Amino acid sequence: MAHGALLAASSLFAKARLPDFKGEIAVMVVLMLLLALGPLLLFAAQLAAVKRTGLREYGTLAQRYVLEFDGKWLGGGAPADEPLVGSADIQSLADLGTGYDVVGTMNSALITKDAVIQIVGATLAPIAPLVLTLIPLEQLVKTLARILF
Repeated sequence: MAHGALLAASSLFAKARLPDFKGEIAVMVVLMLLLALGPLLLFAAQLAAVKRTGLREYGTLAQRYVLEFDGKWLGGGAPADEPLVGSADIQSLADLGTGYDVVGTMNSALITKDAVIQIVGATLAPIAPLVLTLIPLEQLVKTLARILF
């Protein structure tokens, strides 16, 4: 926000209008994104490697478990006195699938859409009042009143 306020103040000090600072505003937003989120990109390669390893290991475990499950319950290997309903085998299979899904949905980059929106919003919030250099306050109030009522 401080950088956006500094840019807004410098444009007011220069008695310039908002369109005159388009380039500076764009550069400021990109710089703030790089400054805040750039360091997180350093971990992307390591996270991608961990994800690949996790998927391979969980995939191997899941394959082995499914083959044993298939042999026991579909291949006739289950004891006659063990009921299928309420069996811990089915719950374990579901839990294993959930664990695999968690690893599969892991992001390689720690950057989220919400983080980008928050940084852009915080940078542009102090600049928003400069819209008044384009539209007179009276006209803006009339337009807002017409939209709201």
